[in-house]
Amino acid sequence: MNFNQLDTVKINFENSNSYSLKVPNDPEVIVLGFDISKCKRSVQFITGCVGLFVFYIVYGYLQERIFLIPNFKLYGWYLTWFQFCIYSLLGLFETYISGITHKEVPWKIYVLIAFLTVCTMGLSNSSVGYLNYPTQVIFKCCKLIPTMIGGVLIQRISYNKLDITSVLLMVVGLIWFILAETSVQPNFNLYGVLLISLALCADGAIGNVQEKTMKKYSLTTSEMVLYSYTIGLVMISLGLIVSGQFVPAFTICAVDPFRTYGMFIIFSLSGYFGIQFVLMLVKNFGALPAVTVSTCRKAVTIILSFLFFQKPYTMTYLYAGLVVLLGIYLNLYSKNESHWKPKINNFILQIVRCCLKWRKEKNEIIV
Repeated sequence: MNFNQLDTVKINFENSNSYSLKVPNDPEVIVLGFDISKCKRSVQFITGCVGLFVFYIVYGYLQERIFLIPNFKLYGWYLTWFQFCIYSLLGLFETYISGITHKEVPWKIYVLIAFLTVCTMGLSNSSVGYLNYPTQVIFKCCKLIPTMIGGVLIQRISYNKLDITSVLLMVVGLIWFILAETSVQPNFNLYGVLLISLALCADGAIGNVQEKTMKKYSLTTSEMVLYSYTIGLVMISLGLIVSGQFVPAFTICAVDPFRTYGMFIIFSLSGYFGIQFVLMLVKNFGALPAVTVSTCRKAVTIILSFLFFQKPYTMTYLYAGLVVLLGIYLNLYSKNESHWKPKINNFILQIVRCCLKWRKEKNEIIV
């Protein structure tokens, strides 16, 4: 498979906008054990987006619900440990039924990816115990910046001014959102901020490391999940035993095991299936488009969080959200500037002509 030759793919959305992506020629696209390589590239991209949205919305709802369990807020690492158990088993099962053979990938790369994954998920889960959930999600949206920095440092990718401007706009909107959050809910824990910030850095790096590794060694998403989460499971197990958190967390969950572990299982399954779609987008469309789609999904998750869980609301949330949407629009525009620019110029020209015509008719009426 030659990843050096790239095709341009245009994704057309319902609003008539199009999004051009640089992708490999005829890559192998497997998600949840199904080969969708023969589908159109637009169908593959939309499939990845829909799968990511559906599973991670369920994931976000259950994550917030789980941390409402009495006395569980301080044991986010136990939830992460359970996730890694499920992910490892599912990864093993999927690689077995798919007949995937082990690729010659240096183990140090798997260890690095496992460590970044542990930091991303463990610190993110733990931060929910210290921060309001929308605030935690807003922080996670900022990973576009470390993703772009990682792209420059790890893959030597160069981004244009529009990409940089779009990210800055998104960050301004997110900071504005956080200020609004602190005004209506001043319970702002700096330790939670530290946890989610570290998770953000790891999350920004992992996308670029995964993309580079999967393309260099032609890895499937199932194999990536199996090795990274199995190694990560060992890391978390040792950490829970050394810190003495395993027994207290197990005791809390044993109070209502069917309800608690039932949510754990659905939470883990939705996260696992969501990861498959994320990795498929990363491998076939690149880290930045995958992160952009994930950021849009987080915005929907925030809205649903306000609907399902009682929280104070202020109009500043809406204004900040509009700034973020402007950043997303600029990011899409930068990917398809050659197609959008003539249409935008023509639209502006039509508006000017209409204004001039209206002014001329108005002057004629006055005369």
